[in-house]
Amino acid sequence: MTRPFLRRPEALLGGAILLALILIAGFAPLIAPGDPLAIAGRPLIPPFTDAGLPLGTDRLGRDLLAELIHGARTSVAVGLSAALVAVFAGMTVGTAAGFAGGAIEAALMRIVDAFQIVPGFLLALAFVSVAGPSLWVVVLAIALGAWTGPARLARARVLSLRESDFVAAAKVMGMSPAEIAFRQIMPLALPPVLAVASVIVAAAVLTEAALSFLGLGDPNSVTWGAMIAEGRNQLRSAAYLSIIPGIALVLTVISTYLVGEALTDSLTGRDKR
Repeated sequence: MTRPFLRRPEALLGGAILLALILIAGFAPLIAPGDPLAIAGRPLIPPFTDAGLPLGTDRLGRDLLAELIHGARTSVAVGLSAALVAVFAGMTVGTAAGFAGGAIEAALMRIVDAFQIVPGFLLALAFVSVAGPSLWVVVLAIALGAWTGPARLARARVLSLRESDFVAAAKVMGMSPAEIAFRQIMPLALPPVLAVASVIVAAAVLTEAALSFLGLGDPNSVTWGAMIAEGRNQLRSAAYLSIIPGIALVLTVISTYLVGEALTDSLTGRDKR
């Protein structure tokens, strides 16, 4: 799997950007120590005019580079956490539905259908509006709209595996249905779900930015969406306030997509064509 992945220049470029982003997010307190929302200088210093403030300041005099770095931490945390919750929930429901069959499968898949009818962003918007904005509420809100895809993929894979010889052997050995489903079959159903995990991460980053732009993000965390919203009132005089976090957001989503496409091709063998 790694050789086809490493032969794709777009995958290497996306992976390099993502690795840099993860390192920046992980070492944010060391790269930009202190409170990123603290006043660092006079308001609206343009980028590249002050050596101590390379990206300038916002309308309140806060260091834009420090906000950008800590915003990366929020985006990475939300994207990965939402993807993990969505994949775990989807795998659990999809595996249970595919292995149980009958009325249990029908009931679980109707729940999947009900969630899939509602657009993910509207579901997240409603959930955060009711539960209140916080980082973990945002993660759960995004996962609520993202777990249905993994559930359908897991169910389809389990349906093709449940009649296999190793399942029959496990039944003869006296293993319970739950053990067979979640210990024997679920790991084999995981690869196709992991292939779409990158799409969930990218969508989660965008959804979190959109919620923050609307003022529904965690008020105690720096987010790129809030930075873009903060700068929209100065688009004519200081457009960089929105452009810089916007570029960071675009690069993150595109690099995640490129890595995800390469991983999907490697897992499905499409690179062999």
